[in-house]
Amino acid sequence: MSGRLFTSPMFLGFDHLEQILERAAKSTSDGYPPYNIEQLDSSSLRITLAVAGFMMEDLQITQEDNQLVIRGRQCEDTTQERVFLYRGIAARQFQRAFVLAEGIEVESAWLDNGLLHIDIRRPQPEMKVRRIEIIQNSAARKKTAPKVPAYKGNFTDGSRSERSGLERNIQTIEKDR
Repeated sequence: MSGRLFTSPMFLGFDHLEQILERAAKSTSDGYPPYNIEQLDSSSLRITLAVAGFMMEDLQITQEDNQLVIRGRQCEDTTQERVFLYRGIAARQFQRAFVLAEGIEVESAWLDNGLLHIDIRRPQPEMKVRRIEIIQNSAARKKTAPKVPAYKGNFTDGSRSERSGLERNIQTIEKDR
C-alpha cells in the first residue's frame, strides 16, 4: 500500500497539501514541551514554549519551507561526577513543529525564565490601485480584442450537434471582427 494520501488522478497538484499533512502527522504527539499561542494584534502572534532547564545554547529555531521547527537538546555535564539519589528531572530532547501559512515571517525569539517566546507576523499586503481606461465606442474595442483561433481538435463526445454549435459560435465571433 502506498503511503500517499491523494492517489486518485482527481487530486493532481495537491502534493504541497499532502506534504503539510504528513509533517503535521509526524510532529510530536506527547505534548512536550507544552506551548501557548497568543494573538497580539490582527497580524501578530506569539508562540510560547515551556522549556525549563534548557539554556539558549541548547535550543535551535529554524524555518524550513512553511514550517517553524523548534529543537531542544540538553547536553549532560560529564566533567562532574554526580550521584543522583532520585532523578525526576530528565534531560530529554524535543522537536516541536508548527506549520505556517504562506507569507508568515518570524520576527524575534527570546528566552525568559524558562519560557521561549517566538513572535511571528503576517505582513499586511500593499494596497494597489489600478486605473482602468474606459473606451468610448465598440469600434475601438474590436481593434484591441484578441483574435480567437478556430478550434480544430477533438470534441468531448464527438457529437455533430456539439461540433456545429461550437463552429457557429466561432464563425459569429470572426464575422463580428
